[in-house]
Amino acid sequence: MPTLAPGAESMPRSGIRQVMDLAWSLPDPVIGLHVGEPSFPSPAHVVEAARAAYAAGETHYVPNAGTDALRAAIAEKVSTANGFDVTPGQVVVSAGGAQALHNAFSLTLSAGDEVLIPDPGWPNYAMAVQLLQAVPVRYPLRPGNGFRPDPADLARLVTERTRVLVVNTPSNPLGTVLPATDVEALVRLAEDHDLWLLSDECYDALTFGQPHVSPGRFDRDGRVLSAFSFSKTYAMTGLRVGYLVTTEEVARQSAKLQEPMLACVNAPAQAAALAALRGPQDEVAVMRAAYRERRDLALAQLDAQGMGYLTPEGAFYLWVDVRDRSSGDVATWAMDLLRQHHVAVAPGTTFGPLGEGWVRLSLATATEDLIEGIRRMGKAR
Repeated sequence: MPTLAPGAESMPRSGIRQVMDLAWSLPDPVIGLHVGEPSFPSPAHVVEAARAAYAAGETHYVPNAGTDALRAAIAEKVSTANGFDVTPGQVVVSAGGAQALHNAFSLTLSAGDEVLIPDPGWPNYAMAVQLLQAVPVRYPLRPGNGFRPDPADLARLVTERTRVLVVNTPSNPLGTVLPATDVEALVRLAEDHDLWLLSDECYDALTFGQPHVSPGRFDRDGRVLSAFSFSKTYAMTGLRVGYLVTTEEVARQSAKLQEPMLACVNAPAQAAALAALRGPQDEVAVMRAAYRERRDLALAQLDAQGMGYLTPEGAFYLWVDVRDRSSGDVATWAMDLLRQHHVAVAPGTTFGPLGEGWVRLSLATATEDLIEGIRRMGKAR
């Protein structure tokens, strides 16, 4: 019997999916605070653009790198909102931010290469790296440092096999937003060690007072690859549209990789993404304000329950300290919380070993569910 590829077998399953499986299996209703799924519908003009594209028969192949109109709109957005000059030829439209990241890893990694990823950090980084038979190496984000990366820690982890440094701001799961000094220091570290820097900026529009700073602003030689998504900003998770920004030469190689992966992102979804960028931005502001209001209400409830937390400055997550009640096994505690109190949270160890004793809550849920879920967490010991 033939064997499966080692990358497929060694890749761990998402811990969040395990929580989802248990939640779906329970007979009683569950308060779901575990999934980063916006609680808002896609804006009406975005939905209408997709409908109009289907009605007009725009259901055929489009270029691997995306439609010209969408690439031009993305280049304009990055140049103005993210603060570094981009041409349409530097943009490759992807099937969500996740595929943009996978494309970037495919461009830069060979089997056995090492990738520096944050711990705690989005679990799909390690999954994608392992799928390509490369090696994820976790760099620490510690409470004592405000969960900010320390360049000295990263430098100690670099070996002759290190190829890529992954930076995520605003952070999933932490909600941290790195200041410009930190971002520039990470770009310079990548230069010093001749690394690619892969910047995950899928929450770039969702910050609460602290401005988002793109690593691309400090890129002097084209080593920064920037991944973005329409999913969170515009509540378009199911439409699966994101994009990768890099040099024109690397973008040409990236577009070439699209052919065996997916050929192209579906045309009506690209029409919807174009409408999202070119149309009114009012609903983005409404969603951002709602997440901030939920954050403030949730923090007040956590204070009332005597529970610690990291105040998020962006994204739509809360990183909550349950070390006083999880007895060194937060994954088991989270499953017990789900079974006994019908509240689903993402255990911190899903995001790396340094997540032990913490859980991630999503602010992208109904306010009353968020507050009730935290109230029930306060009872769980």
